[in-house]
Amino acid sequence: MSPPRRLIAHLDMDAFYASCELLRYPELRGQPVVIGGGRRHQPERGPDGQWRFARLGDYTGRGVITTATYEARARGLHSAMGMMKAAQRAPEAVLLPVDFELYRACSRRFKAAVAELAPVIEDRGIDEIYIDLTQVPGAQETVGHDPLGGVRALAREIKNNVRRATGLTCSIGVTPNKLLSKIASELDKPDGLTLLMADELPDRIWPLPVRRINGIGPKAGARLQAMGIETIGQLAAHPRADLVARFGRSYGAWLHEAAHGRDDRPLVTDSEPVSMSRETTFERDLHAVRDRTVLSRIFTQLCEQVAADLARKGYTGRTVGIKLRFDDFRTVTRDLTLPEPTCDAAAIRHAAGLCLKRVDLSRRLRLLGVRVAKLERPPKGAPGRSGAA
Repeated sequence: MSPPRRLIAHLDMDAFYASCELLRYPELRGQPVVIGGGRRHQPERGPDGQWRFARLGDYTGRGVITTATYEARARGLHSAMGMMKAAQRAPEAVLLPVDFELYRACSRRFKAAVAELAPVIEDRGIDEIYIDLTQVPGAQETVGHDPLGGVRALAREIKNNVRRATGLTCSIGVTPNKLLSKIASELDKPDGLTLLMADELPDRIWPLPVRRINGIGPKAGARLQAMGIETIGQLAAHPRADLVARFGRSYGAWLHEAAHGRDDRPLVTDSEPVSMSRETTFERDLHAVRDRTVLSRIFTQLCEQVAADLARKGYTGRTVGIKLRFDDFRTVTRDLTLPEPTCDAAAIRHAAGLCLKRVDLSRRLRLLGVRVAKLERPPKGAPGRSGAA
């Protein structure tokens, strides 16, 4: 008896942060909305009981868009775009601050809803997961004349379960592997469902730009374009040996395999984090001396947040590090390894402060971050060690 056909799904929540906010402010549905403001952009309720929202045209600062509704995207706004630039394109767009507590709560709900139907899940972040549907009852069944009818019905059930649990829509791609499923989930957004098997590559995958393959970034994309390779089909037709010669043995071979839709990676269902970090980008550049009070408060807050993350997830860490980005966009990191692992905020703050003393702080700062690495779990029943340096 032949083994069952491999069925891997990629589920991607639609405009996740923005969609979470629309649950809270349904009156904004259909409007261009941008997520990425600070606390001063918090909506205020007026005397008439109606919310008053900040507008992008009134924004001043150095922030970037975290995400945007599809209506805002239609106006040319997208994540990582500077908000001052975005304000020129759509000054009427609503601006909302980021609320990660809300997004994490919605994330937990949608993942639990999926697990009720298909428990083999690889968590890929706050808004996306891979799901192995191969062994889920009914997934391999033919329905009528549709050989994929069983898995199609299962994917729809997953989408409906996510909507019932969260009020949000998601898009799902189902293919034989993770690489193709990641591409497929983007083909019919929002609220899409795309099933695609290997024999459909020439018609549905090869016409797409090479950058649609997860793992081909801007630099590799530009090099491929310089070679006259713009589509996945052109990449698939290019000699493997030449790709290896130009991009190296490992990456060149991977490019050839990826273009042919080959990917045998298993789902990673129980991965341990290698580090935990918190960082913030300032709305204006801060000076280490003149803005010392503000920086010190933010620095301490980041350390406390990392410590809380470690404690909540049951980890301690031995290496404390900092990340600084200056006004010339130069990024500097420094690390310090402690004699004992810790999840204590004061110990992390002390070690991070020692790292900070090893950096020339004559230029203004754009970003500040704190990281704890070399994580481990204390023995059960044992309290987290302080490890103060």
